[in-house]
Amino acid sequence: MTSSNQTLFEKSQQLIPGGVNSPVRAFRSVGGTPIFFKKGLGSRLWDVDGKEYIDYINSWGPMIVGHAHPEVIKAVQDVAENSLSFGAPTGLELEMAELINKLVPSMEQVRLNSSGTEATMSAIRTSRGFTGRDKIVKFEGCYHGHSDGLLVKAGSGLLTFGEPDSGGVPASVAAHTLTLEYNNTQALKDLFAKLGDEIACVIIEPVVGNMNLIVPHVEFLQTLRELCTKHGAVLIFDEVMTGFRVHLGGAQALYNIKPDMTTLGKVIGGGLPVGAFGGRKDIMQCLAPVGKVYQAGTLSGNPVAVTAGLKTLALIQAPNFHVNLAAQTTKLIEGLKAAANEAGVIFNAQSVGGMFGLYFCEHCPTSYHEMMQSNKEHFNHFFHSMLDSGIYLGPSAFEAGFVSAAHSDEDIALTIAAAKKAFQSL
Repeated sequence: MTSSNQTLFEKSQQLIPGGVNSPVRAFRSVGGTPIFFKKGLGSRLWDVDGKEYIDYINSWGPMIVGHAHPEVIKAVQDVAENSLSFGAPTGLELEMAELINKLVPSMEQVRLNSSGTEATMSAIRTSRGFTGRDKIVKFEGCYHGHSDGLLVKAGSGLLTFGEPDSGGVPASVAAHTLTLEYNNTQALKDLFAKLGDEIACVIIEPVVGNMNLIVPHVEFLQTLRELCTKHGAVLIFDEVMTGFRVHLGGAQALYNIKPDMTTLGKVIGGGLPVGAFGGRKDIMQCLAPVGKVYQAGTLSGNPVAVTAGLKTLALIQAPNFHVNLAAQTTKLIEGLKAAANEAGVIFNAQSVGGMFGLYFCEHCPTSYHEMMQSNKEHFNHFFHSMLDSGIYLGPSAFEAGFVSAAHSDEDIALTIAAAKKAFQSL
């Protein structure tokens, strides 16, 4: 019997490229048919056939308080009655800016937009306008959205499909992007010694989530901060994924590194499309209408999306929220490691706050090169075994996973039980 997922996917491929609106959803890396969902509640999802799953994607991070949290849903319903959009200022935008500044003090001024891609693209343009320089630096395997200059040795879906660069990106644009190995402090020093005064900005995921979870060496981040200060380059922390998830103040608070600019997304929309970028006031004052750098968006600061974000940010400020989130995530990965060890399978895992990484290799990777040594075939087998057991993980060996506040001890126990079966089958 053909499942509804299969039927929908076959129809979708006729009208939507690859049948999906974001490439990693197509299951091309792991094989099989994508799952089409119709409902989420707490830690659980239900597909179009009514099958229930424990969700460790969490819409790739935003659902930090769980799906369909009643307070978030109620807030969205209430504000939606006043209209879905104005294309004009609202008090909600100011409330969001004040809250972001309170939680992430390095963001002295903030501008809202509609996605993480838009936020990183705009932060880089602002940095170039501020410095008068063209060159930007990024790191192998780090994904900062799909704007042209950032699709050079990027992570996320590009790693999944084995494409280090995207078609459609002019060589003249890519030429301004310099790429270094993540966590390689010496390479960083060498580049700045040679080209430091030509670099407009360095953009980095302070904790990488787009080539699976890669944790930074603190010395690496500290050196990056020192070199940017010395050479007048703008340091941009892409906290679209890590913001409010690894720590209430983001990765910058966790590692005590103050960037010049920060990009946000995901959690600040509570599941609706929102992005934001901000930083030092002198840099942000380069933006129109007060400065020469143009950036705009019809739906920027959309009242419904901002409301979902405000309510989510209110909920995560509860006492010990992040302590408990990190504890549940640690409980998950320790249980998975024990299950793999019991089955004699080469496997490792680690977590930062509510993010985790799973690797079929002996050591937790620290760079793109090391991540590529992980056994992708073992991951694919593990993924499908877990999916059959009702555990929904990211459909790629190169994506981090996410735990929400709704994940209970029972959820963790069921996940570990399913993993025992999966590891034994390997």
